Amino acid sequence: MAVSSSFSPFPSLLYPSSTHSPLSLPLKFLPSSKPLLLRSRIKALQRWREYEDAVRDKDLARALRFLQSTQSSSIDSSSDSNSKMNLNSGFSTWDWDRPERDWEILDTCLNADDMRLVGSAYGFLQDRGFLSNFGKCRDIVIEGPREVTPKVLKEYTGLEAIKLAPKKWGMSGASQLALIAFLGGASFLVSQGIEIRPNLAAILALATADAIFLGGTCLAQISCFWPPYKRRILIHEAGHLLTAYLMGCPIRGVILDPFVALQMGIQGQAGTQFWDENMESELAEGRLSSTAFDRYCMVLFSGIAAEALVYGEAEGGENDENLFRSLCVLLKPPLSVPEMANRARWSVMQSYNLLKWHKRAHTAAVKALEAGHSLSVVIRRIEESLSSGV
Repeated sequence: MAVSSSFSPFPSLLYPSSTHSPLSLPLKFLPSSKPLLLRSRIKALQRWREYEDAVRDKDLARALRFLQSTQSSSIDSSSDSNSKMNLNSGFSTWDWDRPERDWEILDTCLNADDMRLVGSAYGFLQDRGFLSNFGKCRDIVIEGPREVTPKVLKEYTGLEAIKLAPKKWGMSGASQLALIAFLGGASFLVSQGIEIRPNLAAILALATADAIFLGGTCLAQISCFWPPYKRRILIHEAGHLLTAYLMGCPIRGVILDPFVALQMGIQGQAGTQFWDENMESELAEGRLSSTAFDRYCMVLFSGIAAEALVYGEAEGGENDENLFRSLCVLLKPPLSVPEMANRARWSVMQSYNLLKWHKRAHTAAVKALEAGHSLSVVIRRIEESLSSGV
């Protein structure tokens, strides 16, 4: 990086008793600061390369330690920062510390086994002033009616309860059209005297094996090549991501590839992994407050709410409902079926309205995911949308 022409290694404020200006000092003293400047810049570059290696290796612990050390070093050297800036003509030791580098730590969260470490990464960025909207709606769970009948649900969302319920594949929407097209094509071939029954039997056998042993991963991977289906998944997962972010739940990552989801043990064709520290602490103590459970359920049903907000009805979310039911029966005392139904309606109503209020941020998240951006970029787009207010 070129040094500007205004470079002055001996500012006059360092020589208050001198009768000479800095520029009138002997020139033999001027080059003495250049080796120091060069060494400090090389050292800083080498240290930031260590951080880049940690980000590339998805090593959250190492990346977080580095950022915390740079912050501590910056604070420790703040007493003589003015002289350092004058000496280097605008090039400080931490000139490499650009905001986008700090954001990149979010891209290391996906491989982290310790979710508390993920929470620490979000806390670090929030302390640095990057995540100003993280957790801004964590107290929204105390608002609105608690008893949500189908009539109340329609009043608050404008949608019938059936529109907010996940559908079985082939029973509605695009999947129904695909099933009709498949059956119609098969019937046409049979009517033309083409024997396809052995092939159909093989296809059905493979589909059954996929559903039983792989959770439908192969079919999901094939379906992802169909743009309408892929976009619906993006909208669904962006709903989870944005709601978790607004509720203050650190996001470990968004998985859109069915095979990656299978390898990570995620139930379903895609998934957004988030963490609620309060809920985990309460469960460890053998209890679960209504506030923590409400927050969790809002994030859980936000994918369904996002689809309903964009398309007028939801198709995905069956695995979200199954996870909700499995958690309800673990409560002490467990929720009854009517109580589960009411809690589900309340959660999807809250999530629907939360996403409706932040629709531009949801759209920004969908576009970022659609473009294949990393988690750090997606969250930056969310922050930019929320902060701009446009």
